[in-house]
Amino acid sequence: MAEVGIETPSVQTVPVPTKGMRIAAWVITGVVAFFLLVPSAGGKFAEWEGKEEMFAAMGFTTELMWKIGILEVVLALLLLVPRTSFLAAILLTAYLGGATVTHVRIDDPFFMPPLIGVVMWVGLALRRPEIFRLAAGKSLSRM
Repeated sequence: MAEVGIETPSVQTVPVPTKGMRIAAWVITGVVAFFLLVPSAGGKFAEWEGKEEMFAAMGFTTELMWKIGILEVVLALLLLVPRTSFLAAILLTAYLGGATVTHVRIDDPFFMPPLIGVVMWVGLALRRPEIFRLAAGKSLSRM
């Protein structure tokens, strides 16, 4: 029995995702990974007319874009692995920040990289609900 005047701390547990949350999370994460792997990284590896000119306008060589494409593929695959997904999301946030700056610098539409980043974090947070708590500024207490 608690003594008068002494408060017992409330224990907050980390929420467990429901089955629906997990399904939605994997669908969202899969769509993000697909977009990063196929149209985005794929465009860096494929040969197409105007590729060198477009990359040059961004300030990149095709050789450098090939290396950036490899980085993008690695990060997209790491996002799909549960043990590495949080680190991948952090690194992809930085990567997408660089993509945003590149597009802004050449006065190109720049909404896609931030949109992909937000959707990626929502997908990850549905898999790991503690991310929502952290984003809201709440602490994580474990039993």
